[in-house]
Amino acid sequence: MADLKSLKAKKFLSMLSYRSKRLESGKAELPDFSDQAMVLAKALHPKRQYLKIAKVEERAEDCRSYTLVPDEEKGTKSLAYFGAGKYLTVFETIEGMPITRAYSISSSPKDSLEGRYVLTIKLVEGGLMSQYIFDTWEEGRSVEVSAPSGNFEYQQLRDAKKVICLAGGSGITPFISMANAIVDGDEDFEMTLLYGSRDTKSILFKSELDELEKKCDKIKVIHVLSEQKSKLPKGTEKGFITAELIKKYAPENEKYSIFLCGPQQMYAFVDKELEKLGLEKKYIRHEMFGEFHNPSTQDDYPEGVPETVKITVTIQDKTYILKGSSNDSVMQTIEKFGLAVPARCRSGECGFCHSHLISGKVYVPKALEYRRLADYKFGCIHPCCSFPLTDIEINVPVAK
Repeated sequence: MADLKSLKAKKFLSMLSYRSKRLESGKAELPDFSDQAMVLAKALHPKRQYLKIAKVEERAEDCRSYTLVPDEEKGTKSLAYFGAGKYLTVFETIEGMPITRAYSISSSPKDSLEGRYVLTIKLVEGGLMSQYIFDTWEEGRSVEVSAPSGNFEYQQLRDAKKVICLAGGSGITPFISMANAIVDGDEDFEMTLLYGSRDTKSILFKSELDELEKKCDKIKVIHVLSEQKSKLPKGTEKGFITAELIKKYAPENEKYSIFLCGPQQMYAFVDKELEKLGLEKKYIRHEMFGEFHNPSTQDDYPEGVPETVKITVTIQDKTYILKGSSNDSVMQTIEKFGLAVPARCRSGECGFCHSHLISGKVYVPKALEYRRLADYKFGCIHPCCSFPLTDIEINVPVAK
């Protein structure tokens, strides 16, 4: 208060004439400058990125890495930057069906500034998109993708300084990106990676992981081999990723985070093991579950569900009546009829397909239940992970 009283109004009066002259001499026109905040937002979050395949690398018989670069002829001159752990949604039209799939970026964030992303994709038996990619993606082909998305990235305010990363099969991809980011200095945490594979021959990115471990003492890699028949190499473990194995490599008397990415069977097994560790929920992070199949195999799936259901879909001002299988998600049925649906993660996480269920009942697997309390109150669902239990009527937003 004493400081305020010491201020003298006369000191400011002399400024009035100067300011008045400036106002009178000024023009009643907005200055011609670009809104830098909007420029940055558009650079980081483009609606679409138009890319070309620059390189195809065979990782295994059923796994390939695709290097993507800007397709300047179609308007993409540079790539959107991203945080390690993000994914890209790929847009394709297969036999008239608009299809999307999300794939983790396996390259480092630094690579995007140099004009390239790398997607490492595993061929899924019976997988529509992965089979199409293996059949048609070759050097020079044009590819359309989203901006980098997702929440599977290290955040200092929430995550512990030491992170135990659990990977299975092609679930290694976001961790390759994170490890490179640590080496590049873009991320700052200690990574202990437990990577589950069948045997040494099926390990993806083996040489890259060895090199990253040599470059940085913040990275430690342990291969967990379930079907290794010969002698275990140094630095490997036999069996599966269990609570006991995690404890073996976790820091003692220190907080640590768990990051988990792998096939759905791994999630089902490892999640039960994680319960034994008694960690706070915020310290357990899951990557997208991926598109869910066979909901009837779940313990809480109700009995007496009809095999065929009617789905009445309204998109803007048009209504369609579709016949579908209760074993398919609402989104899968809509796509099979050639209708475009707003979609990104296909795991219920991003909320991009958020829709209004007008009538009927749906089943949502527990692992994909990301709805808020307001969604229950107002009858909103995510079609990507909702399976019809009865005939339903639904309002779906326009795909952009």
